[in-house]
Amino acid sequence: VQLQASGGGLAQAGGSLTLSCAASGRIFSSSTMGWFRQAPGKEREFVAGIRWSGRSAYFADSMKGRFTISKDNAKNTFYLQMNPLKPEDTAVYYCGNGPRWGSRQAVDFGSWGQGTQVTVSS
Repeated sequence: VQLQASGGGLAQAGGSLTLSCAASGRIFSSSTMGWFRQAPGKEREFVAGIRWSGRSAYFADSMKGRFTISKDNAKNTFYLQMNPLKPEDTAVYYCGNGPRWGSRQAVDFGSWGQGTQVTVSS
């Protein structure tokens, strides 16, 4: 599977952005689709995950209540809605997929495409 993230940009603190991850190729129904982010000088950090079949989702604690993850199987696309944004959300956001439900480790995900930059100004 190939994944491509898009939708990043510049936003003000308190604002919102919605990222998209378009998938091509075969996605196993048991796959977990995940969003991660990486700020300069930091490791790739888990943001949210969603099961490709069904609606189950999980989040990093710092994103609970602010971020929502959803998907449209017909479009082979999943999304990350971010609101309200904080300056510390500034990072490159990546989408990936993997077989391990509930994992928050980047090593359990693959098919990373080019990320999309999110910059939040204060």
